[in-house]
Amino acid sequence: MPLKTYWLEHAWLGAHVEPGVALEVSEDGRIATLTSGVHAPPRGAEVLRGLTVPGLANAHSHAFHRALRSLVQVGSGTFWTWREFMYQVAQNLTPDTYYALARAVYAEMALAGITNVGEFHYLHHAPGGAPYADPNAMGEALIEAAAAAGIRITLLDTAYLSAGFGREPNEHQRRFSDGTADAWAERVGALRPREHALIGAAVHSVRAVPADQLATVARWADEQRAPLHVHLSEQTAENEACQAAHGCTPTELLAENGVLGPRTTGVHNTHLTDLDIGLLGGTRTGTCMCPTTERDLADGIGPARRLQQAGSPLSLGSDSHAVIDLLEEARAMELNERLSSRTRGHWTANALLTAATADGHAALGLPDAGRLETGALADFTTIALDSVRTAGPLPRLGAETAVFAASASDVRHTVVGGRHLVRDGAHTLVPDVPAALAESIAAVRG
Repeated sequence: MPLKTYWLEHAWLGAHVEPGVALEVSEDGRIATLTSGVHAPPRGAEVLRGLTVPGLANAHSHAFHRALRSLVQVGSGTFWTWREFMYQVAQNLTPDTYYALARAVYAEMALAGITNVGEFHYLHHAPGGAPYADPNAMGEALIEAAAAAGIRITLLDTAYLSAGFGREPNEHQRRFSDGTADAWAERVGALRPREHALIGAAVHSVRAVPADQLATVARWADEQRAPLHVHLSEQTAENEACQAAHGCTPTELLAENGVLGPRTTGVHNTHLTDLDIGLLGGTRTGTCMCPTTERDLADGIGPARRLQQAGSPLSLGSDSHAVIDLLEEARAMELNERLSSRTRGHWTANALLTAATADGHAALGLPDAGRLETGALADFTTIALDSVRTAGPLPRLGAETAVFAASASDVRHTVVGGRHLVRDGAHTLVPDVPAALAESIAAVRG
């Protein structure tokens, strides 16, 4: 017997928008049946008016960066000056304050239609670097925060061992470091997946993990068949330092040490050579673009189109949470390409939604999410087609409307595992998300 039935006024099915779709959810939280041509809601069905799409996947998040919003817009500078603000906030976090902040941030994501987050987690220890009584207390806080906010999480536990090539961690970075990749692997091995949580791995960057330690992280991920993510060529300074230290690009260094491959995702992939693009595409290493953060930090525009053409699947993330809006990330990827190339139409709306859904979930180790089809996880979100931003276009153009006009504010419903998490724009588990954000951010800004 189905657990619940939903009637979708309009549903995006990957290649087109279908009106009148009935969706039944099984007891295990999956889509049991999907029936098109149902022109009126079945008796007892929950009615979702608007355009329903698979739940959005936020493939790259640093939850605590949400506390930097607006603060870092005062004055000017570069990525490196922004990083000093980030360190200040990081120093104030404890397992309790991180739980409260992440719960509020993940609730904000749910309101934006995000059902799964990839948390790139490197804030492991107490200030100064001493482990907590539970060495995974900070990671556990994030896992519990996701449960409290009702979304899924892939905790990408991050190896962060050095301040740069041949440099020990500085005073701020000591709480990030386990000392060696072997010690990192031992600590991460104690983390356990849960119904809503997967455990993955990450290399912070080639400047933060010495070359002779990279293979250890890659081997752990391979043995666990876990996703492996890495910040890659976000800054030209990193590329220059890698050339000076190793005589090659960061991408080449990762390739030499077995880090690239189909379960690996490079985050940003901004400043790449032709050889780099060929290596990433040839190994089916994914690319997670974070356009709102990349433009906020003045990082540059990455070669997303060329990477995809070379064979690198694309996903999207909100990274520093300058805004939390996966529709804006999808739109920005296309519009950035237009600015760079001075031509239009590099991706269809369907392709951009696929990056925000199916390919994003796959990058986080959930290939059975991100599709409205029988057997997939019953995770989906509904976008209003009657707001001031979305009213007017024909419903059959719902994908185009969602990507090129809608925003996170137009999300009306979010369903995870078949259960209504956001109903009519209100979070069912966190009653006042703005208050939760304000309170938790005030606690960590100091």
